[in-house]
Amino acid sequence: MEKPIHEHQIQLRVNYHETDGQRRVHHSNYLNYFERGRVEMLRELGVRYRDLEDQGCMLVVTEMNIRYHQAAEFDDLLDLQTRLVEIRKVRLRHEYRITRGEELIVEASSVIASVDAEGQPIRLPKHIFSL
Repeated sequence: MEKPIHEHQIQLRVNYHETDGQRRVHHSNYLNYFERGRVEMLRELGVRYRDLEDQGCMLVVTEMNIRYHQAAEFDDLLDLQTRLVEIRKVRLRHEYRITRGEELIVEASSVIASVDAEGQPIRLPKHIFSL
């Protein structure tokens, strides 16, 4: 993992509707966890995602890499660490780790692009570069 520009951590409780027939978190739900981590990190930094969208800046996932290590199950209490590791003109790069206690469940990385309402790349707002 790279040295982060910013790091954020939240706890998540696995809800029943996020699990499959074996009461394990369905793999697709980890994407929702990562998004929650990114949104909460921005909020902690004083940037509301809603305000970005109101300014015409949509943040879209262009790349997601996930490595599953263990299964998380219904009612588990998980720690999600979100790290902002790179800010470019139109992109943000994040790394994620989800643990249950000391046990690594999932690690991932993503690239998020800034686009306008038509889906065309646009420069991130200036205040993002000062995070």
